[in-house]
Amino acid sequence: MEKGRILIVSAPSGSGKSTIVNYLRQEHPEFRLAFSVSATSRLPRGTEQDGVDYYFLTAEEFRRHIEAGDFLEYEEVYEGRFYGTLKRQVDEKLAAGMNVVFDVDVKGGVNIKRYYGDSALSIFIQPPSVQALRERLIGRATDDMEQIEKRLAKAEYEMTFAPQFDRILVNDDLDTAKREAVEMLRDFLSPGEQ
Repeated sequence: MEKGRILIVSAPSGSGKSTIVNYLRQEHPEFRLAFSVSATSRLPRGTEQDGVDYYFLTAEEFRRHIEAGDFLEYEEVYEGRFYGTLKRQVDEKLAAGMNVVFDVDVKGGVNIKRYYGDSALSIFIQPPSVQALRERLIGRATDDMEQIEKRLAKAEYEMTFAPQFDRILVNDDLDTAKREAVEMLRDFLSPGEQ
């Protein structure tokens, strides 16, 4: 069985990253995409399940995994609040011939690409402009204006990472962005069949 490959998708919040990843997974089974489940030290929210939404670890367990070198990438977002990707769960999916998709922040995306090199395709999904992103975040109606301004400041910083990705996909029109993502992934998974 041929070993799977890696797809890394990163973007500022509100750029359509999760929408595009979910589309690829649900509408294109031929890509055999398995979602990389992140680990976190936060408690489950609502109906979240261990091993499905996240691997829920205590901060102490997370630190032990860090010391053991078990993570591809991790970040302490707030004091004692960690997020990261366990190598073992990715390796198992790759060995089973699945292509593993990462829906991660830009720093995590850069680190995962560095680790996997040419066996990974990294795509940065970019909003057409900061103003368009502002309108999307306001339209979501999930954050107050102070939170939106914080997200926009972070987005401007995250957009400086775009050149470190293999491909930049500008999400100006969602249907077009979905089509372009499919083409990028198809080219990556079957380069000799064009």
